[in-house]
Amino acid sequence: MSCQFRGARVIITGGLGFIGSNLACRLVSEGADVTLLDSLVPEYGGSLLNIRGLEDRVRVNICDVRDVHGMRWLLKGQDYLFNLAGQTSHMDSMRDPFTDLDINCKSQLALLECCREVNPGLSVVFASTRQIYGRPDYLPVDEKHPVRPTDVNGINKMAGEWYHILYNNVYGIRACALRLTNTIGPRMRIRDARQTFVGIWIRNILEGRPIEVWGGAQLRDFTYVSDCVDALVRAAVHPASAGAIYNLGGREVVSLEELARLLVDVAGQGEYVIREFPEERKKIDIGDYYSDASKIERELGWKPTTPLRDALADTLEYFRPCWQEYCACSNP
Repeated sequence: MSCQFRGARVIITGGLGFIGSNLACRLVSEGADVTLLDSLVPEYGGSLLNIRGLEDRVRVNICDVRDVHGMRWLLKGQDYLFNLAGQTSHMDSMRDPFTDLDINCKSQLALLECCREVNPGLSVVFASTRQIYGRPDYLPVDEKHPVRPTDVNGINKMAGEWYHILYNNVYGIRACALRLTNTIGPRMRIRDARQTFVGIWIRNILEGRPIEVWGGAQLRDFTYVSDCVDALVRAAVHPASAGAIYNLGGREVVSLEELARLLVDVAGQGEYVIREFPEERKKIDIGDYYSDASKIERELGWKPTTPLRDALADTLEYFRPCWQEYCACSNP
């Protein structure tokens, strides 16, 4: 795959965010010409800290995916688009549904229209979410499972996903979607729980505060970010991925209490407490969830390789010397 990105022009929306910046590191190492596009809206996780040491090897454009004129210019001449920009907070989507609609739905349609107008030969990979499945009928969840989101974010992400598949099928813009699940690792948002609850757990451990585990019995799987990045690059270049939707997943299934216990053990410090699930979150919680990722393994040759313990250890090692910077300001 490396040779396919050497000299390729790549644009990553949400490029200063958690997954986008890790993807940028991978693509730069493979010789790609990388442009990172990010709005740096404080609530959404983008930070220049994420590309420290990489500044001279990428282009950074501070632009919002809702800026159609800017996107039209930026997409010209690009070979690959990794479309990772989005509003990820489920609670924020319930408090402010129209902003979520703008970012996760309307802007996705506008972006694809820009592709159709100025660069229909572009290859697009869209970062979707397992949240669109809602509460599972069966486990593990495969791609044939019904989709019935439990919150506004899930509904808008589902629409954004299907716009990409539609434009693949109707207009020939090569696009696919990966349904991500609980991605963790270096550069993740730890300032708060907007992106993932594991982020705030990492912060609490490093600050010497107890981890709060809501409920505790819910089952989850987790994808390490380097495994996620590998899936993204495979999907971008593999012929089988055009118009396809794939689940990602992790190697292990654990309860939230087991995860908290493992994190404390790996960190060598800290403690956790079990709390009642907050009522406002209980209404949109999906209960137990873990993925069947056999389709992407079968078609693209991808499977997660990082044990959960190693993923947590690597994340803690990354943040120990810099967690205060990440927590002080999301856009230093």
